[in-house]
Amino acid sequence: MSTLTLFRNLTHWRTGERVTVAVEDGVIAPLPKRGHEHARVLELPGAVLAPGLVDLHVHLREPGQSAKETIETGTRAAAAGGFTSVACMPNTVPVVDSPAWVEWVKHRAATAYARVLPIAAVTQGQQGEQLAPLLAMARAGAVAFSDDGAPVASAAIMRRALEYARSTGLPIVCHEEDPSLRADGVMNEGFTATRLGLRGIPNAAESVMCRRDVDLAELTGARVHLAHLSTAQAFEALRDARRRGLPVTGETCPHYWTLTDEAVGEYDTHAKMNPPLRGEADREACLAAIADGTVDCFATDHAPHTADEKARPFAEAPFGIVGL
Repeated sequence: MSTLTLFRNLTHWRTGERVTVAVEDGVIAPLPKRGHEHARVLELPGAVLAPGLVDLHVHLREPGQSAKETIETGTRAAAAGGFTSVACMPNTVPVVDSPAWVEWVKHRAATAYARVLPIAAVTQGQQGEQLAPLLAMARAGAVAFSDDGAPVASAAIMRRALEYARSTGLPIVCHEEDPSLRADGVMNEGFTATRLGLRGIPNAAESVMCRRDVDLAELTGARVHLAHLSTAQAFEALRDARRRGLPVTGETCPHYWTLTDEAVGEYDTHAKMNPPLRGEADREACLAAIADGTVDCFATDHAPHTADEKARPFAEAPFGIVGL
């Protein structure tokens, strides 16, 4: 026997209208004109009706780091947050840097709570030295390439990667960070870092790499996606790419328009992420980039760790914040 449920008094995400949706046997169905006296009715005045959300940037931690997260638990969280598809980063242990590992992720996600789209590594082991087999991983089902968690520091390697990626039509998702400028910094360079006696990461560590990869997109004609942008200068680099008509897109994350580095407070490791939370001027620049359409999309950069890892001293704790 089929089961009919009516979800009433929902707010339509685009129009703001109050609507009713019928679901029969788990599938959206036409609203019945009559004969629904036995339907289950749920009044949901606080709920929003929207298409399934897609998160282009999450860390599901499998293979190899299931103490932090698994594809099952991560997609369960995604579904609870309204995400029906998530693209997972390859900085796992081992790294997803071969067709076999791309296929492993797809097989593991066959019974997940949301559709999982694997992103494959740009370089072998994400070491930034030798290209991974990009074409073969694209054929295996990768939707993009990224060494996220670490930058591709060599401009020459990034150029070659973009040239190979161009033939697949897939973008390279760039973790924009100059390792020599970041050095051993653990939070944003500024007053709060000085007050806490912590080494800072300057805005330029992000923006100079954004500028480099915008220029490489022009050189190669390949698609570049700038991940988790956090600084005013990085948003300006994305604007410049738009003005030049380049195949460059960019994302930011909720924590960059809602929080500043003051959230670190007294060494709160839950506010330790990479890129770090920035200053108020950068938070306002993030909002401006959203408002003027510079930013193409939002992503969570969902990056879970164990409670024990986050309980370490601030300088030793891992970067990452949950988002799904």
